[in-house]
Amino acid sequence: MEKNENFKAGFVALVGKPNVGKSTLLNNILKTKLSIVSPKPQTTRLRIVGVYNDKDAQIIFLDTPGIQKGKDILTKTVVDSAVSSMEEADIITMVIDGVKGWTKEDDQLVENYLEKLNKPTILLINKVDKVKPKDVLLPLIEEVSQKYEFKEIIPISALKGTNLDRYIEVLKKYLPESPPLFPEDQITDLPLKFYIAEIIREKAFNLLKKELPYSIAVEVESIKEGEKNKNLLIIDAVLYVERENHKKIVIGKNGQTLKKIGKLAREELEFLLKKKIYLNLWVKVKPEWKEDLTLLKTLGYQYIS
Repeated sequence: MEKNENFKAGFVALVGKPNVGKSTLLNNILKTKLSIVSPKPQTTRLRIVGVYNDKDAQIIFLDTPGIQKGKDILTKTVVDSAVSSMEEADIITMVIDGVKGWTKEDDQLVENYLEKLNKPTILLINKVDKVKPKDVLLPLIEEVSQKYEFKEIIPISALKGTNLDRYIEVLKKYLPESPPLFPEDQITDLPLKFYIAEIIREKAFNLLKKELPYSIAVEVESIKEGEKNKNLLIIDAVLYVERENHKKIVIGKNGQTLKKIGKLAREELEFLLKKKIYLNLWVKVKPEWKEDLTLLKTLGYQYIS
């Protein structure tokens, strides 16, 4: 792609409380799946880098976990990840749920982080396709404009793609002039093991009920090519749970739940990686794994001191 003379490049942190649609936004901008998506809140646990390229700019999105409360090491790591992304970014994009409107958690995000960092910030009001009646949008825009000095306020639907082109053009106004920071054909810095683990975790997250999904971690232990078929990947992965009764739930009667997790993950991985997948899944009990520094680092949680 021929680049414009005044090319721009920089980092954009996507922030907001859990389940406002940041991961759906990133996936739809890049037209591929990087972040796992679930109707349950607090799905994303790590910062995920996604790289958007066109002739005018390279925009490196940092999809951050939602700011959340909790005392365990995992939650602290999740919050540190989001804060680190905001500190590194050239631009911050705050995302709110247009159906629920502005909340106390949004006030806290502004007061605790945005006001201190004082970086160019764009507000996206997401899920406008679900806002009814539509005439409530104008009062909401007026309300949020009083909350902080947002450079722009843009109503969007991350799911439907509404106004995403406009959002990209607005970002370009505030990016610094710079040559590309990533190769043009690179869309993420995710290691393959982490990418695969996140797809498996998404399937478990969506299939299991209540609080159990929040107690699951996935480690991909090995990825091997088939000896005779180089288009085959043999993947061994472990789902960690905190209690023995959780293990029984994840496995399910006659192993049916674990088989379904494996089937859904395998089908999606074959589609995304364009390879045949042989997926072996095990479930292991690891009490208080959220406090296990060694395991957390193995799972890819970078911001552990």
